Amino acid sequence: MNDSLLLEVRDGIATLTLNRPAALNALDGSMKDALVETVPAIESDPKVRVVVIRGAGDHFMAGGDLKGFHGRLDQDPEVKRRHFAQTINRLHPVIVSLRRMPQPVIASVSGAAAGFGLSLMMAADLVVAGDNASFTLAYCRIGTSPDGGGSFHLPRIVGLRKAMEIALLGDSFDAETAARLGLVNFLVPAAKLEAETAKLAARLAAGPAEALARTKALLRQSLDNGFEAQLQAEADNFAACAASADFAEGVRAFVEKRKPRFGQS
Repeated sequence: MNDSLLLEVRDGIATLTLNRPAALNALDGSMKDALVETVPAIESDPKVRVVVIRGAGDHFMAGGDLKGFHGRLDQDPEVKRRHFAQTINRLHPVIVSLRRMPQPVIASVSGAAAGFGLSLMMAADLVVAGDNASFTLAYCRIGTSPDGGGSFHLPRIVGLRKAMEIALLGDSFDAETAARLGLVNFLVPAAKLEAETAKLAARLAAGPAEALARTKALLRQSLDNGFEAQLQAEADNFAACAASADFAEGVRAFVEKRKPRFGQS
């Protein structure tokens, strides 16, 4: 990992900080390499119960590094095609890992979330945004189409018609609009973003890790499963959870009228 991505693990919470604040945390080669190295490793780390993704400074991520794009404009078209295909394909394991990992993933968004930044945000399970946040898919502004799973997540979150508007027009919209569309779960004053994100992360970290992981997986796969297949998946996962120590603790705590202490065994 390099300085363009910072990782801190504390109390079961892994915080990934996109760290190019002078460039609005735009995605460049060094950040891409760090994400590819770090995110899949977190997925398999049993000590991590929750993942938070945030941006250093005033912004989440303003998309790809257009200065780097500009340096390739004079290349042969086929050379450019190969380069960008390889670059984008290399990032796919990051998005897949965020969706697949058992840990709940929180995006904590301040300022701009544009282009790949918005795609990255949509791959998270929950989004906390400051009231200073702004959003745009932006790809059409530079004459290209979305990547990073943006075209997959957007219509599933906001509906096809609204997704067409956001993607084809490339207009910016504010945090209140994003919350109304379901892109943001929790809208908070910008000054309280860090504290509110930490509170949510701590709440999830104190929860029943296996049950939350299975719930996340069930919800993700429900978008592709038929109804009967989903019913069977629910039964299988409930039964697996019922065999866990957290289930026993949760039931005992309910009967004893106390707060459960998950993950103690």
